[in-house]
Amino acid sequence: MEPPLGSPSRRRVPWQGLLLTVSLLTFWNPPAAAQLSVESVPLNAVEGKHVLLLAHNVPQDTTGYSWYKGDTVGSSYRIVSYVIDIQESITGPAYSGRETIYPNGSLLFQNVTLKDTGYYMLQIIRKNFDNKEVTGQLRVYLAQPSIHASSSTVTEDKDSVVLTCLTNDTGISIRWIFNNQSLQVTERMQLSQDNISLSINPVERGHAGGYQCEVSNPVSHSKENAPGVPVGAIAGIVIGVLAGVALVAALGCVLFLRRTGRANGQRDLREQQPPKSISGECPSPRSLS
Repeated sequence: MEPPLGSPSRRRVPWQGLLLTVSLLTFWNPPAAAQLSVESVPLNAVEGKHVLLLAHNVPQDTTGYSWYKGDTVGSSYRIVSYVIDIQESITGPAYSGRETIYPNGSLLFQNVTLKDTGYYMLQIIRKNFDNKEVTGQLRVYLAQPSIHASSSTVTEDKDSVVLTCLTNDTGISIRWIFNNQSLQVTERMQLSQDNISLSINPVERGHAGGYQCEVSNPVSHSKENAPGVPVGAIAGIVIGVLAGVALVAALGCVLFLRRTGRANGQRDLREQQPPKSISGECPSPRSLS
């Protein structure tokens, strides 16, 4: 005989299903909504390059965007706005002429400068007037400087050389480095008032090596390697005018410089010791004439 419809065995089924549902709800959480965010592309920019502040996860009910300089919303800080329905951008007081806003809310900076470094606020305008704000950051670093040398070949105790640090940046400080250490200005050296130029007059053997200029501001710094100052001996010029076998023998005893290349672009010149003659001593220029 089958149990009645209202028997306990039949009533357990709904409770089992309910327990199973409660168990699933306990161990499963719905995925969180994607958060509105701003990403700088690239993350760190060099002066003169383009940077995009890319907007992620913009709500679908967005009707417009506004970008502000800084981390607060204020009319005087507004860079540019965009109205989606009419596809029109409206510039604000903080617009520099280098910014472009896109229909997805992203903001492009062209030819960034150090002054562009800082925070930027994106305001999302929605149909229900529940506006949202998110902050992005732009990091701009100094461009790599370069060095110009007034001469590539100089003579010890006779010639001078001027090294000039070339940079388009303003409001920066310049520091000179010699052989990977801060340059100690000696009696024969002179720095210009702004440290852009380093003059050595006259050069001596101790001045041979690798020179670097380092430019810096409160948020970044950059440095460039310079060619080593080529330093030679006066005797090399005197002996160099001789001819024939005597010239070959004499040049073997003259101190000369060898140029070497490195992967990082730095070039050093070092004196190479001359070979000795068969007698163990170098002949004098007078004995070879």
